[in-house]
Amino acid sequence: MNEVQLIECPRDAIQGWPVEVTTNDKLAYYKALLGIGFDTIDIGSFVSHRAVPQMADTREVLNKLHDEGMFESNSRILTIVANERGAIDATQVPGVTDMGFPLSLSETFQQRNTGATVEQAWHRLERVKHHCERHGKQLVVYLSMGFGNPYGDDWSPNVLTDFIGHLAERIQPQVIALSDTIGAADPETISSAFDSAISHFDSISFGAHLHAHPHEVESKIKAAFDSGCRRFDGAIRGIGGCPMAQDELVGNIPTEQLISYFENFEAWKLPNQRAWEHAMSIAVDLFQD
Repeated sequence: MNEVQLIECPRDAIQGWPVEVTTNDKLAYYKALLGIGFDTIDIGSFVSHRAVPQMADTREVLNKLHDEGMFESNSRILTIVANERGAIDATQVPGVTDMGFPLSLSETFQQRNTGATVEQAWHRLERVKHHCERHGKQLVVYLSMGFGNPYGDDWSPNVLTDFIGHLAERIQPQVIALSDTIGAADPETISSAFDSAISHFDSISFGAHLHAHPHEVESKIKAAFDSGCRRFDGAIRGIGGCPMAQDELVGNIPTEQLISYFENFEAWKLPNQRAWEHAMSIAVDLFQD
């Protein structure tokens, strides 16, 4: 069994892509990804179509994948939801095993990103949790600004663990993914965050949703892994994921680097090389510079 879990995030890559990715293109790409053997695939979102037009066809995509028998794969299927309406939508389509909810450690970012205060977001999260429990879905809380923020809102390892403590008491999520929303966290901050979180809350699975400049990728992976993180989000070729970064080269952690790093430590083994090569070739065509 693999020591780490790899979560492939085509949703994060596609949602900000400047050229429309058609439903058929998504289907071809997702079919290839489902054959590889990732632990989870973040495949779409049930949010405002106006806010994220690239994900407006998530329901159609999931229905078609189901009709073609693609959910016989061992990969879990995650969709992002931002409120109760999204959670209800996610329960009405086949295949979804996990719901991801974006919650911010920064009050300023929560309001800018979702138009809600953190307290309002807590209430939304409680309703999402209700639907997860009712329908047997796993709740994944994406804790944005998990390593600090550019607004001057308080952050420290103690602030982080206090927030997670409130989250654990009020929501009891199975998974919390600490998210480096602006790609500015250094390895020391990543280490201190995971050291603190994991040592305080051993019943929660903590993930890393990191963004990095190409030359920072390995040091950030190492910092999280050495501090006990065993769940990592990535996107093939590092596409997407960090519109707020000052440097356009900052993006998602490339999945190919996650695979290379963890195979060196025998912590993750690629289950299907042929499917991986097929998905990579599709990604090259899909995400042309």
